[in-house]
This record gives sequence, C-alpha cells and structure tokens, in this order.
Amino acid sequence: MRVVFVHGACVRDGSWWWHRAAPLLQEQGVTSLTPLLPSCGETGLATGTGGPGLAEDVDAVRTVLQGSDEPTVVVAHSYGGIVTAEAAVGVASVRHLVLISSYLPEVGQSLSEFGDEGPSPFLDVDLDAGTFGVRPELLVDNYLQDCDADVQEQALSHLARQSLHVTGAPVLTAAWHDVPSTYVVCAKDKGTSPRLQRDFARRAGRVVELDAGHHPFLSQPTAIVDLLMSLDGFADEPR
Repeated sequence: MRVVFVHGACVRDGSWWWHRAAPLLQEQGVTSLTPLLPSCGETGLATGTGGPGLAEDVDAVRTVLQGSDEPTVVVAHSYGGIVTAEAAVGVASVRHLVLISSYLPEVGQSLSEFGDEGPSPFLDVDLDAGTFGVRPELLVDNYLQDCDADVQEQALSHLARQSLHVTGAPVLTAAWHDVPSTYVVCAKDKGTSPRLQRDFARRAGRVVELDAGHHPFLSQPTAIVDLLMSLDGFADEPR
C-alpha cells in the first residue's frame, strides 16, 4: 500500500508539506509519493499566461498514479482535490480518496466557482503576469495558525506563484463518483471556510471533522496517519 499526496495551490515541494506524516506512515511500512505540479513551477516550466495549468497538473499526478500497481490512497489537499478529480479516474490501483479541506468538484465546475464572492484577501493576483500566490504576510495567521514556530517559519520558503488560469479550467471528470472517499473537514481553517468544506463533504462517502487549521498533516500528523490506517482494507494490505 502507498499514499500519494497531492498538495494545494500556490505552494511547491509537496514532500515538505507532507514531511510530518510521511515518517509516521513509513513506520507502518507505508510509502509516500508527492507529485510535482507544473502549474506551481515545480517542473521547471515558467508559470503564468501560456504556462502549464490544470491539464498539466492532472497529467503529472496521473503519471504517478499509473506508475505502479500497488494499492494506493490519494490524499488531496485543497486545490489538490481539483487535480485528483480528473487524475484518479479509471486508475485501478486507487482504492480511496482522502480530501483534506479540499475542493470536490462536479464535472464542469472550476476552482473559480467556489468560495465566497470576490477575490480572497489572502491571495495576491497579478493579472498582467497571469499568476497568483498567497500573501506571505498573511500565511501564518490564516493557514498555519495551529502549527509550531518551526513549521511556520519554514513554510514561507515553500510558497509559489501559480498559473492563474488553473482557476477557470473546468473539471472534465469526477473520480469521487466511483472511488470510495473520505472528506476531512478542518473546523479551525481560516483559509477555506468550514462552511464551504461541509458543503463539499456532502459529496463524499464519509466525513471526519478535525479541530485543526488548513494543514492538519503539519499540525496533527498523527491524526491524519491514524485516519489513513483506519481505512477499510488499508491496514490489512501486505506491506
């Protein structure tokens, strides 16, 4: 059994964002992989107008998912749910989707349709360059308020400017229709409102609520790993 972690928007280095959960899984004999998302500049291509977008992110994650027949749980965080909706479709090895504070789209929906009216005050949008990113000065208070000081400090160096056109790209398929799913609502999240999360959670097969901010795999990694190990068939798979 393996876990594939798909990170959220406007960050890079998924292995860093997952670094507190990965060793706990490894102790259980479970490996973790973290695909690189081209729209966040992780593959060397310039982001922005004309740069890589949702389709390229989907291809990157799908390549990782199809790279092994090993039973796989996909953990999708925030924007990662948009990518996973397409990337996990028809991949026989994918056994479960875990959506953490995530967007859970229907076919035809895009990231721009979700959330409250108006642009998020946490984001800096550059229309000329065609990129957007988290305002560094607002990162900790809105996304990492329940994490320790080391994580808060290190996270600043793992932000990224992402291609803006990912926000308007419609999802072409929705894997959660056919793959068992668990939605993790983060009740103290200031980045994605718990109200919106609970709306998405109605689409999932199972809902778990944590008293956590936007990144529980950093603030409460043991809770996330315990959840993964509790999934039907997960702990029983040979490792």
